[in-house]
Amino acid sequence: MRRAARHPVDYPVIVEHFDHGDLKLHVCNLSAHGFMVDDAHQLARGDRIIIRLPVVGRLEAYVIWTRDTRAGFQFERIIRLDDFIAIIDELQPNPRLRRPR
Repeated sequence: MRRAARHPVDYPVIVEHFDHGDLKLHVCNLSAHGFMVDDAHQLARGDRIIIRLPVVGRLEAYVIWTRDTRAGFQFERIIRLDDFIAIIDELQPNPRLRRPR
């Protein structure tokens, strides 16, 4: 069961993978608990990465599911609401595409 609303974003990022080094990924949605990428060719369930997000900086996350070229990640810690709102405001500047808060 999903714990938090996902917000659509278009965020290319370079993450640090614990086994493969730096990987280029495309984050297509984000919540305070995790995110989804749509180009997860090298990733498997349980893989750990470090991602850098605006406002909060570096966060550790791990793959909780994969399907085709998509993968879902869960953050090691939940992003605080005020920080999350600031991240969404930066990554999704079009207010019509933001989900209601």
